[in-house]
Amino acid sequence: MRKGGGNGIIINMKLEAPLTGLDWSVLAIYFIATIGIGVFTGRKVKTSGDFFSGGRKVPWWMGAISSYMAMISCFVFIAYAQIGYEDGLVGVSVFWSTGVAIILGTLLFARRWQRANMATPVEYLERRYGPGVRQFISWCGVGFRILNNTVRLYTLGVISSQFLGVSLPVGIALGAAIVLAYSATGGLWSVVVTDIVQCVILLTVSFTILPLSIHAVGGLSTLTAQVPDHFSFFNGHRGTWFFLAAYYLIVFIKYNGEWSFIQRLTSVPNERDAVKMGLLTTAIFLVFPVVAVLPAIAARVYLPDLPPEMHERCYIEMCTRLLPHGMLGLMVAAMMAASMSTLAAEFNVTSSVLTTDIYRRIFRPKASERETLVVARLGTLVVAGLIAFGALYVAGTGGAFEANKLLMALFGVPIVIPSVFGILWRRPNATSVYLCVGTGVVSGLVLKLAAKDLSWEAGTFVQVGVCFATYWVGALFRTGSGELESKGKLFDCLKG
Repeated sequence: MRKGGGNGIIINMKLEAPLTGLDWSVLAIYFIATIGIGVFTGRKVKTSGDFFSGGRKVPWWMGAISSYMAMISCFVFIAYAQIGYEDGLVGVSVFWSTGVAIILGTLLFARRWQRANMATPVEYLERRYGPGVRQFISWCGVGFRILNNTVRLYTLGVISSQFLGVSLPVGIALGAAIVLAYSATGGLWSVVVTDIVQCVILLTVSFTILPLSIHAVGGLSTLTAQVPDHFSFFNGHRGTWFFLAAYYLIVFIKYNGEWSFIQRLTSVPNERDAVKMGLLTTAIFLVFPVVAVLPAIAARVYLPDLPPEMHERCYIEMCTRLLPHGMLGLMVAAMMAASMSTLAAEFNVTSSVLTTDIYRRIFRPKASERETLVVARLGTLVVAGLIAFGALYVAGTGGAFEANKLLMALFGVPIVIPSVFGILWRRPNATSVYLCVGTGVVSGLVLKLAAKDLSWEAGTFVQVGVCFATYWVGALFRTGSGELESKGKLFDCLKG
């Protein structure tokens, strides 16, 4: 065990004990196995459809685990751990927003996404609104996905720099390179299969550090006695009903617009499997937050004097002090696995839109399957490079949680609302989309830059209200005959 902790400890940015040879061996085996899976499954990829959708043959339970892994990242061990350290079980309250978003999304959208029968998450937009909107959302969506994933890659860089003893830029580049190595080789199948392996590692080590953390502070009763306020689900600013309502709202909108989640729903064989996939994903998201946040609460007692800039790293510090050598290497692999699964899914699905919805639609409509597959893999490389570049600037926004919150509200909500809710509501049209995205982004910027006295929660409700209002206002304008005909056929299919 690593020694440390206790009252009065000030933790430096460097680890007290570096990874041992055993830890490095575990990491090496993990990375070799991960890349090997990508190469092996890549042998099954013959077409772009195999690369992006797995041939619609992914078992529902594999889809659920992959969906879960695609929606978490090192963000969990950085951002939610910080909330746990500062405010306690509020970290669980905030984290549960994802489970609520998934269960509601499953009940509302899962069957409809299956019936839409699409190759990419934005393909249905042409049938719903017309080719202009498909291109518009494709470009906007790619831009947002790149920005959003800079946060995930940043957290992976934090983990890498802390454990591997490298600089943050090197950690970011290393993480992106490893994800790229298997996601660009085997496509969705390699992502899904690797997710299963990574999930087993993640849960195994997470359930190991949990009892070690509680034991290190003298047991659960001692922990609750020393930080009683941390055992309220509504402690601190983030525990207010106003904050939670605003956060749950934007998480519901954002996560149901996640291209990787929609991609998983459409990669399983049928509607029933899509619903089962969503329900299992929800169940995992209701259990794991408790396991992930409690060690961070224990860190408040075990490492009480962490400076504010180190609160994001409290979970990491607990691991370095409590896990034995070898197991620490496995924990590093587990944490990195969480982000790499998410990023692999995002690299793949973003590349699918770049390839199918932009390259083939605009530049090479008659591109062969071989050419399309080459472009898909090159597209994954471009996406990875852009995300890595953006990740270097996340720290300047206030950290992972603040950057994620900002991007979700500013760009995610305006883009996702017409993309997702268009599959529910028939009346809005192409004009609705342009109004929603335009006014949503502008109102978000105004609220952020000009209305600085307005709370984030109030600003979020205002912006969401503007987006939905203008989305429906657009329906008052004329709908083209082509859009009407295509939309009618789509909703006939959606009826089942």
